Amino acid sequence: MDIKIKVLFNEKFVELEIPIFTTVKETLVKAGYHIDNCYENNTIIGAVINGCPVSLGIALLSSGTLVPIKVHDENGRRMYRHSLCYLLFYCAQKVCSDKNLVIGHSLGNGFYFSFNDTLGLSEINSLVKKIDIRMKEEVKKHKEIKYVAWSLEDAISYFEDKKNGSAELLTTKNNNVVYLYKLDDYYDIAYEPLVSNTEVLSKWELIPYRNGMLLRYPVSSNINFIENFNDIPPLFNIFEEYKRWGKILNVSSVYQINNKVSDGSISQYIRLSENLQRKKIYDISDMITERGISAVFISGPSSSGKTTFSKKIAESLMLLGYDSISISLDDYYRPRTEIPLDENGERDYECVEALNSSLFYDDMNSFFSGKPVVFPKWDFAKQERTYNRKPSVLSDNTILVIEGLHGLNPAFTSSVDNKNVFKIYISALTQLNLDGHNRISTTDNRIIRRIVRDYRVRGISAVETLNMWGSVSAGESKHIFPFQNNADIMFNSALDYELSVLSQYVTPLLKNISIKDEKAYIISRRLLDFLDNFYTVPSSLVPSDSLLREFIGGGIYE
Repeated sequence: MDIKIKVLFNEKFVELEIPIFTTVKETLVKAGYHIDNCYENNTIIGAVINGCPVSLGIALLSSGTLVPIKVHDENGRRMYRHSLCYLLFYCAQKVCSDKNLVIGHSLGNGFYFSFNDTLGLSEINSLVKKIDIRMKEEVKKHKEIKYVAWSLEDAISYFEDKKNGSAELLTTKNNNVVYLYKLDDYYDIAYEPLVSNTEVLSKWELIPYRNGMLLRYPVSSNINFIENFNDIPPLFNIFEEYKRWGKILNVSSVYQINNKVSDGSISQYIRLSENLQRKKIYDISDMITERGISAVFISGPSSSGKTTFSKKIAESLMLLGYDSISISLDDYYRPRTEIPLDENGERDYECVEALNSSLFYDDMNSFFSGKPVVFPKWDFAKQERTYNRKPSVLSDNTILVIEGLHGLNPAFTSSVDNKNVFKIYISALTQLNLDGHNRISTTDNRIIRRIVRDYRVRGISAVETLNMWGSVSAGESKHIFPFQNNADIMFNSALDYELSVLSQYVTPLLKNISIKDEKAYIISRRLLDFLDNFYTVPSSLVPSDSLLREFIGGGIYE
């Protein structure tokens, strides 16, 4: 039986008739592509078939459209990074099969991996060196990474001995087939497509770090360059703190969350999670008052929960006897016609110049010199600034709480005497893993939050949110992340149960995305596959003062 495939070649579609079960690679070669597996040549490492990224070894089962993925493309970079992780686990098993290596969070253009075993520094250094050597050897051997299908029963049986959490997660799914990747006699699950040959995985760096190692990859803006590692100890420490919380609550994987849904203990788990987060906010408020601070600046990337967090901090300060006044840097936006253009000629709403910093300076100078100030409110719909608030006046126990994307940028923080400023960086840094070898992206967590909030509050479709995310992400890398080290403290707004709640809101929005919206569709399919791992938690269990309510609605801070 033959099927018809349209392949994008030289910016035109070439129609081919091929036998069913022909692989993606064979089809691309027949269309005229040369696949050399060289990273520097920006080789083809996969393809998008009918809107879904796949590996080169996938067999084609139906007619459709095939677009190649190159290693330096956006989708290619994701495949490359996930494939590096797969190669690392393969080599770790060969070098130290008695040690349990677990993937952690992202850190400085890389992923952190740690050993569940307690190891000394010299032993870690030795193991990292051996794994590094083995990875380089496997790249030189040009080994094939195959895509295979197993029955669910066989897969669970295989992974039960691996003790990496894969078997447990599979027991919560109802699939009759499990797809694995095979390298020699090593099998593992990857929840995103991988490259089909080790040869292409030539650009990376493996370095010892803390109780494990960092697997570092090229930066997105320059795919041939691995920048020097810029350590951010507070960021690492906040991840570690939340991992300890996970151990306290006995939840570090999706399987364990699902288990709590099944056994009915999820309600108590939610209460405990919320109380731990409240305690952290109270602790931060104590730090602020002990230092005699008069202005708190809060910054963080999109959908990190800055608005609700700032209100919670303000209320906590009130409980300590302070007059807290909350303002948002969003109220200092310039009219749309005054927003600078980016390199693509689009309005750059993420840049610091999009805000009227001189007006903010004037307000801060007036306020801290004792003059009454009416802080503005920006009306995004009308694109105008209004002044219908009551005047604010400085007193001995006044603390300004200022939140915004650029809250840690000196362009704003320098408006107040540094000794009177306390800086907080907030982000959603989930400590959950799908299993020991597959992490949950903190960026995906924020994307899902934003889709739900944009649709609910602003009437913005999931397609629009996903299509603008690239510019949002670029703006964060340029204007927000470089200042996170300026923070006095970092706060993690992630709640490990939140994806189980958000899934019911975001799933219909993602399913409504048409394949015609190619870029958004690709992301939507990935997110839907990812969310399929979670059992649903009813939103009625979410407290009204939860930070999660900023996204799903129904909270007391709206």
